[in-house]
Amino acid sequence: MSTLEKITQVSGKAVPIPGDDVDTDRIIPARFMKCVTFDGLGEYAFYDVRFEEDGVTKKKHPLNEARFAEATILLVGSNFGCGSSREHAPQSLYRYGIRGIIGLSFAEIFFGNCTTLGMPCATTTEATLKKLTHLVNENPALEMVIDVENQLIRCGDQTFAAEVAASAREGLVKGEWDPIALMLKEPEAIDAVAKKLYSV
Repeated sequence: MSTLEKITQVSGKAVPIPGDDVDTDRIIPARFMKCVTFDGLGEYAFYDVRFEEDGVTKKKHPLNEARFAEATILLVGSNFGCGSSREHAPQSLYRYGIRGIIGLSFAEIFFGNCTTLGMPCATTTEATLKKLTHLVNENPALEMVIDVENQLIRCGDQTFAAEVAASAREGLVKGEWDPIALMLKEPEAIDAVAKKLYSV
């Protein structure tokens, strides 16, 4: 039996991040990837589009707006997380406080890396995304729910269809979303395989 949290849904306030093809370099610039661990990466999420070169002066960006300060869900466009396969991108979002993402489509590796953090990525239609963005802009305090198990998005008193890829949905709902954690649950099996390999 899995000891990981079963993620059937995530909820929270949402923030729209406009644009398509938002790549991993925009999510976390390469110069912040020299860390030994992922701890502390949250402060560098979207750094270059949030701050001027002095690192103090803020640019106009949704994540800098007070009304979205408590957001834990991103609303994004198509091909989100494209570019290099850096794991630091979803790690920085997770450590910033993001717990789920709703978009039109996601880059495959980024999607997989998010899933192994227990951070579901749900896809929906352009019409639904526009509606969700409008609702959030009108009332940033609205709670949004990504219902992973039933593939739905709930916002206020409205419900919308969504999709979470079958393999990711199964892993999240069953609490089997982190393959490394699952592997470490069976130390005897790891030792047995290691002994077999070393004896060859």
